[in-house]
Amino acid sequence: MNAKLFELMIFECQKIINDNQRYLTELDSKIGDADHGNNLNRGFQSIYELSSEISQMSPSAALKKTGMTLVMKVGGASGPLYGSFFMGMAKHIKNDSIILEHLPAMLWGGIEDVQKRGKSEAGQKTMLDTLIPAAKQLENEIEQGSCNKDIIENVIKAAEVGCESTKTMKALKGRASYLGERSIGHIDPGAMSSLLLIKAICNSIDVKNE
Repeated sequence: MNAKLFELMIFECQKIINDNQRYLTELDSKIGDADHGNNLNRGFQSIYELSSEISQMSPSAALKKTGMTLVMKVGGASGPLYGSFFMGMAKHIKNDSIILEHLPAMLWGGIEDVQKRGKSEAGQKTMLDTLIPAAKQLENEIEQGSCNKDIIENVIKAAEVGCESTKTMKALKGRASYLGERSIGHIDPGAMSSLLLIKAICNSIDVKNE
C-alpha cells in the first residue's frame, strides 16, 4: 500500500465521518450519550492533520499511530474500541506490506482486539455486527477469486445488512444496555460509524483502481 493511497483513505474516512457527524450523534442520542458523532469526528480530524506523517510510515506503524491517536482523541468507549481495532490490524501485517490476500487476517485481528477490549461478540448490538459480516464476506470473495469491483460491492452490502440488523437487537453492551428492551428499534451508532468507514475505505480503493 503506497503513501498516496493511505493518504486518500485518511481523507475519505475523515470526510465521511465529518459529513455524518450530526447523524451519528442523533443515533447516539436515542440509546447513548449523544456524543458519538462529535467524538469520532474529533478523532478522525486529528488523524487527518497527521496524514502527511502517517502516510510516510510503514503500514503497520501507520495503523498503530492511527489507533493510538483515536485512543487519545476520542472520548467515551469509541476511542479505545476503534483504537484497538486499528492496532489489532497492525499486528497482522505480513512483511510490513498490505496486499488483498492479507486483509481478512488483518480485519479478524482488529475484530479480535475489539472483542477483548469490549468483552463483546456478534449479536449484542455493537460495531462488531457490522465488522464481522464484512470480514466474512471479504474472506469469501477472496477465496472465490472475485474481481475487485465485486469484492467492494459485496463487502459493503454485507456491512449494510449487518448494520441494519442492529435495529432489531436488544443492546447487551455499553450505555445502551441500560435501556433494555427500549434499545430495540434503533440502529447502533458504532455499527453505523463502522459501516461509514468501510464505505470510505472501499471508495478509496475503487477510486485508486479507476
